[in-house]
Amino acid sequence: MRQEALGCTRCPLAATRTNVVFGVGDPHADLVLVGEGPGRDEDLAGEPFVGRSGKLLDRLMAEELGIDRTSCYIANVVKCRPPQNRDPRPDEMAACRGYLDRQLELVAPKVVVSLGNVATRALLGTVDGIRRVRGRAYPLGGAQLVPTYHPAAALRSGGEVVAEMRADLIRAKRLLG
Repeated sequence: MRQEALGCTRCPLAATRTNVVFGVGDPHADLVLVGEGPGRDEDLAGEPFVGRSGKLLDRLMAEELGIDRTSCYIANVVKCRPPQNRDPRPDEMAACRGYLDRQLELVAPKVVVSLGNVATRALLGTVDGIRRVRGRAYPLGGAQLVPTYHPAAALRSGGEVVAEMRADLIRAKRLLG
């Protein structure tokens, strides 16, 4: 599946990408984190969450979950960078959805943490924003979905959002057992 994704041309994002950003981490993890799509740094590195947002995510995972990225699996809704880091369009998300669904099926996590509005809306099938849906867990196949803010939002918004992200990660940790 990864090899197929590396050559994917299902949507216009393929024409502007540097690298497909498929996913990284433990393919048998109990925890999967899902973001919206790669940014500039991720597109260049071919790995999700390697820029400033990734550094914050790594720190919060270490402090609240006691793990690093090798102990979980990290993926995105879309595997190629949208131009100027815009939100992925519905047709782009639909073109990549099979990859994400299959990743979740193969990893079979206990808990999925959705990072931000785009990932949360895609996984929950809702139009509600992150402020409305965060703070609780939702069934997602055989897993529990814990919505939280995207780390980029925390970098922009500061302490209150970081505190809420911490609370959401603690919720995820409790669900992991």
